[in-house]
Amino acid sequence: MTAKEIMAELKSLGDEKLKKILVKHGIKEPFFAVKVADLKPIQKKIKKDYALANELYFTKNADAMYLAGLIADDEKMTKKDLQAWVELAVSDNISAYTVPWVAAGSQYGFEMAMKWINDKQEHIAAAGWSTLSGLVSLKPDAELDMKVLKSLIDRVVKTIHSSRNRERSTMNGFMISLGTYVQPLSKEVIAAATKIGPVFVDKGGTACKTPSAVEYIKKATAKSPVVAKKKMLKC
Repeated sequence: MTAKEIMAELKSLGDEKLKKILVKHGIKEPFFAVKVADLKPIQKKIKKDYALANELYFTKNADAMYLAGLIADDEKMTKKDLQAWVELAVSDNISAYTVPWVAAGSQYGFEMAMKWINDKQEHIAAAGWSTLSGLVSLKPDAELDMKVLKSLIDRVVKTIHSSRNRERSTMNGFMISLGTYVQPLSKEVIAAATKIGPVFVDKGGTACKTPSAVEYIKKATAKSPVVAKKKMLKC
């Protein structure tokens, strides 16, 4: 399939009622409001295609950008590619999911994430924290830099309440992922999250709630303190 053919199909799959809902969830124009379930058959046809993924992503259409993440050949992504992608990730779903999925699957995920969390643009900083969340849930503990992760716990404790809205959300997600999937740091994360207390995130008038890191981690590790790592992030 060509990018032009895919864009035509996406347009035909758009749902105006869904669009009104997605706008409240931080999805920004242009987009058609295509259900993820309707993107899956297209993904299945294409599988992986580095060039096509980039072509779709740079349409700046949020549906095409999400699909681009699903078909991206992560290992072929360069630092320049990842930086270009994150700069365009203004929609919440693209900064919180698409870019972090691709970055975490690339050779440069950790390096780019550590760079992004210091960015002045909120959506880029948020993408950095989400990328870190993905990395700690995927990579074996032996491949993780525990010293850096501990420093990030301290950073979240000190800065989460004064950080920008999307950063607070993804920082909280990082703590949940770290405490759930990195058993050696689980108790430390729970102690830090207890100190942090409730995290307020403006959900744009939707019914979505910000999960409690302490409650989430304890529930996830109730049966076993060692939770199996994820095999993949994309969904």
